[in-house]
Amino acid sequence: VQLQASGGGLVQAGGSHRLTCSASGSTFRRYTVAWFRQAPGKEREFVAAFKFAGDYTDIADPLKGRSTISRDNAKSALYLQMSSLRHEDTAVYYCAASTSVIPSNVASHHAYAYWGQGTLVTVSS
Repeated sequence: VQLQASGGGLVQAGGSHRLTCSASGSTFRRYTVAWFRQAPGKEREFVAAFKFAGDYTDIADPLKGRSTISRDNAKSALYLQMSSLRHEDTAVYYCAASTSVIPSNVASHHAYAYWGQGTLVTVSS
């Protein structure tokens, strides 16, 4: 599967923003899909995931209550809606996909074999 993240840009603190990940090349609904982010000088960290079956989702603690992950299998798309953005949300956001994620590794970037190129979100103070 090929992934392409889009929607990054400059956002004011306190604002909202939506990222999109478009998939192609394989049956999107078979994959667990996720968002990760990497801030300058920091390691890549888990943001949110949406499992391939059912409505199971997982969101990292720093974004709980401020973010929603959703997917549209018909459009082969994954979305991340973020609100109440903070300066510390500034990062390159990546979408990822995997067919081998289990609950114990859903937040590990090692569990994901397919990655998009990343899109930069900059939150201005």
